[in-house]
Amino acid sequence: MITLKSAAEIDKMRRSARIVAEVLERMREWVAPGVTTAELDKLAETVIRKYNAIPSFKGYPPGSACPFPASICTSVNEELVHGIPGPRVLRKGDIISIDVGVILDGYHGDAAITLPVGEISLEAQRLLEVTEGALYAGIAAARVGNRSGDISAAIQSYVESRGYDVVREYTGHGIGRKMHEDPQVPNYGQPGKGVRLRKGMTVALEPMVLTGDSCVKVLDDHWTVVSCDGELTAHFEHDIAITDGDAEILSRL
Repeated sequence: MITLKSAAEIDKMRRSARIVAEVLERMREWVAPGVTTAELDKLAETVIRKYNAIPSFKGYPPGSACPFPASICTSVNEELVHGIPGPRVLRKGDIISIDVGVILDGYHGDAAITLPVGEISLEAQRLLEVTEGALYAGIAAARVGNRSGDISAAIQSYVESRGYDVVREYTGHGIGRKMHEDPQVPNYGQPGKGVRLRKGMTVALEPMVLTGDSCVKVLDDHWTVVSCDGELTAHFEHDIAITDGDAEILSRL
């Protein structure tokens, strides 16, 4: 069931999402050769707690036999999403996707970026540019009267026209009082299909792009998703609110 948010609810989501945005902005400063992913996780949680917010990924999902053990996801190179922070040391030339989620006053924020570690290859740089561009292509299609399939098709077209593939197993999603709400918004689809977009809908869009084959798999840690062929991957995400005009990006400073 899709819940339309009031102006007051969207304001609460905006505050939550902006904490996420601050963490991601700080990551631009902290990501560097020699830093461990565990250090990034600790720094991120410090920022989140400063605002009396809760890192929503930690212990998610509640009651699970294998809940996520950290505050952020750190996915390096061939790791697409849900990478677990730990002793891994970042090296020059790596790329790292960082996904952050918080809860503040009962409302969720959730966003992600992929960052270079020092100087990276031209191939890696182009992957980052295409994936971020796909996110904004999806946001541009998120307008009242369009359908969720218009967003999906915009993302897919942007990525495939540039020679890459989108991941099909993982999708964007509604967000609000729960981290994952209806509707699902895949990164592929047909224009004119899916849920009609209405003012007050709040959605997390998150293109996930691969340089190689679109096949992905989950590692034995039950969380980390990697490309089957070991090729590079990237992930960008924003929370948006559907308005009478252009969608509002909630998860930016």
